[in-house]
Amino acid sequence: MKQISAKEVEKLLNQGKKLNLIDVREADEVAQGKIPGVMNIPLGLLDVRMFELDKSKEYIMVCRSGARSGLATQFLQDQGFNAVNMRGGMIHWEGKVI
Repeated sequence: MKQISAKEVEKLLNQGKKLNLIDVREADEVAQGKIPGVMNIPLGLLDVRMFELDKSKEYIMVCRSGARSGLATQFLQDQGFNAVNMRGGMIHWEGKVI
């Protein structure tokens, strides 16, 4: 499984890169703080909402610790998507939160 650190994601965003971030936490968790521009698709809904995603794009999966996003990354990769897990999740995120 492909992985990227929270620090690397923050660096890319600070450089102005357009990233496709998907937060797979539940809505109440996301409401407590999220990375600006992230799309929320709770892990339990990923299988029914993956039609919203484009297989030609890369998606960086985010959760609290990296466990659920790891499951989401593996699921999407199995479906033919280019997905990357943000290792350590929001616990390791030091960038801007809204």
